[in-house]
Amino acid sequence: MSAPQLSVVIPAFNESARLPATLARIREYLQRAALAHEILVVDDGSRDDTAGRALAALQGCGRVLRNERNRGKGFSVRRGMLEASGERRLMSDADLSTPIEELNRLMRRMDEGFDIVIASRALPEANIEVHQPFLRENMGRLFNVLVQALVLPGLHDTQCGFKLWKAEAALEAFSRARLDGFSFDVEVLYAARRRGRRIVEVPVTWRNDAATRVTLLGGSAAFLDVVRIRLFGLLGRYD
Repeated sequence: MSAPQLSVVIPAFNESARLPATLARIREYLQRAALAHEILVVDDGSRDDTAGRALAALQGCGRVLRNERNRGKGFSVRRGMLEASGERRLMSDADLSTPIEELNRLMRRMDEGFDIVIASRALPEANIEVHQPFLRENMGRLFNVLVQALVLPGLHDTQCGFKLWKAEAALEAFSRARLDGFSFDVEVLYAARRRGRRIVEVPVTWRNDAATRVTLLGGSAAFLDVVRIRLFGLLGRYD
């Protein structure tokens, strides 16, 4: 059997309420776009019926991978990306803060030869329909200053949860990653750039979801992770 054109990887923790609607919307869009696809939901040790409801909503169009315990978003996305079989692999948050309809913009840029296309809220053309709370938004800006200074100059938004990868680039980067928390995006993009992969940002429509799983404490820990990534890079762990 030939590989699907697209794999969609969705990390999920206690998402039984909103995941079925998300999966239905993704399935409808991909069917209209006539894209051969698979959807992988990675249940990160949920305490509710995330896995069961996801499996029912997929209707045979994908798989549910279950972590035995809560391992973190980075671990879950990494597992999904490495177990996916698509020629292109999209990571998307369960809340669809970036609408699945924005995939077309990312696909067009990948058609131009880029290995990784990432949705960006920071470019001037981005359409932010609902902003994050003031403190969280400004912590994000400060975080990006650190990211650009230490590891990824020129990338303005590494944390938007909507990124499209060519299969080979995903396998290279995610197989070298080791961080399980929310800074995993920075790590895999850094690993990919060190391997010479071409990365481009695309402005998207984005709407903050008040039920986000990112806590201020978790976001603060990501600052230290950026320093760790830089150190790992100097030690050659991504080469």
